[in-house]
Amino acid sequence: MQKILEIDGQKVGDGQPPYIIAEMSGNHNGDIERAKKLIQLAKQAGADAVKLQTYTAESMTFKGFQVEGGKTWQGLDLYKLYEEAHTPWDWFNELFSYAKSIGISIFSSPFDLAAVQLLESLDCPAYKIASNEMTDWPLVEAVIKTGKPVILSTGTSTKKEVAETIKFIEKLGGRDRIIVLHCVSAYPAPAEDTYLGTMLDIRDSFDVLAGLSDHTLGIAIAVAAVSLGACVVEKHFTLDRADGGPDSTFSLEKPELVALCEETKWAWNSLGGLTVRPLEMGTIKYGGDTNLKDKGIFTRQFWTIKNIEEGEIFSFENIKSIRAPVDSGAVKTMNYQSVIGSKAKTSLPKNKPVTLEAIIKK
Repeated sequence: MQKILEIDGQKVGDGQPPYIIAEMSGNHNGDIERAKKLIQLAKQAGADAVKLQTYTAESMTFKGFQVEGGKTWQGLDLYKLYEEAHTPWDWFNELFSYAKSIGISIFSSPFDLAAVQLLESLDCPAYKIASNEMTDWPLVEAVIKTGKPVILSTGTSTKKEVAETIKFIEKLGGRDRIIVLHCVSAYPAPAEDTYLGTMLDIRDSFDVLAGLSDHTLGIAIAVAAVSLGACVVEKHFTLDRADGGPDSTFSLEKPELVALCEETKWAWNSLGGLTVRPLEMGTIKYGGDTNLKDKGIFTRQFWTIKNIEEGEIFSFENIKSIRAPVDSGAVKTMNYQSVIGSKAKTSLPKNKPVTLEAIIKK
């Protein structure tokens, strides 16, 4: 049974093109006009949605902690990092209105209950739960109770925690409204550590829609994820990495975001369904449509190479396998056992198709 949900009126899930989320995060660099330019960029690039993050430094942590490990924020004061990267709450109404005015969906990751209240006041169409917050069940409960679609990242969570959270969501009646994203919480994430098989395990183990929150450089991993069945891809983006910003080093610029939107769609289109018919250029797509009438398509079939008399036995001495138009009526060579050794019902001239009507069945 296909799993499909809707985000802001757009279908997401089985049988649907990949849903591309452009993550702004802190790349607005404290400038609301830059934030608007980023929303415009996401629209122009072809993303389905732009995503914000709704928190304050106070809602995230206490003062005095330092980031340990990783290349991007090593040694930074955690409180100051969040203070620099957060999106001011008095921007949200304007940013939501702007996104709607240019026709792109906008939603956010809340990090506390007050953030959920703010976003609900703006009729936020969906929610994202960041990986560190997947185990913050009061927050998860508040988001599920909005009745909106919810996307969860697994990054820092164990498989057991993911299982327990999904079970918790199921008790709240929200299981059919979730998408779970495989995520590697490294910034940037090394491509070799992505282990996209984990995304498939999430899908199969928990029977949920699955996708990728991708922190690798470039778009190759995202395209590969779509080829494996990701229904959602989330990538950070910026106007120009040279401008700096908390997430700039692993964010896509416009040409890369355009390529992401295009190439993930190409990857999805290449998967196709399970119907087969020859295309105009003669390439084959697997499937069940055997009513092949395109005269430009050729297939292997039996034609005469000599004049054949009535009653003469068909053999490889008087007929031959050639490529010829599919509408010739000739017997395909895959049916050679019904032709070779049979007798001709009528006389056949040279270079003519050997049809079923011309064969006396053995």
